[in-house]
Amino acid sequence: MTNAPILLVEDRPDDALLTRRAFAKAGLGDRLLVVSDGEACLAALLPEEGMPRLSPAFVLLDINLPKVGGLDVLRQIRADERTRHLPVIILTTSAERRDIRDSYRFGANSFVRKPVSYAEFAETVRVLSAYWLAVNQPCPPDPAC
Repeated sequence: MTNAPILLVEDRPDDALLTRRAFAKAGLGDRLLVVSDGEACLAALLPEEGMPRLSPAFVLLDINLPKVGGLDVLRQIRADERTRHLPVIILTTSAERRDIRDSYRFGANSFVRKPVSYAEFAETVRVLSAYWLAVNQPCPPDPAC
């Protein structure tokens, strides 16, 4: 299992708090980093030259974000060699077929609709974390991957 952080991109404080609680319940609360808009996400993942770059184990990305929308963030992540293979999971309240289709078309690794109840959400976080941190074999840090 990797010790890399998990990046949550979520603009709604209540949803961010709920996610923090679910990660804490799964024993991963100290690994979760939260940014509240697409611009901050891109600044962390694709910083200007000479600035440190965040290398998370995976990104949980909301679609409806201020400044830079989630799908635009996803496109920029996939367009850059440094982040092209970074696992990105869309985590949203949307159930729109167009959002699901566009998420996969732009390179999302997974699309997860946020469950309504906290118990279901906590279980979703546990399963996602177990898969992406313990089961999935990430791409090695080789540009040819």
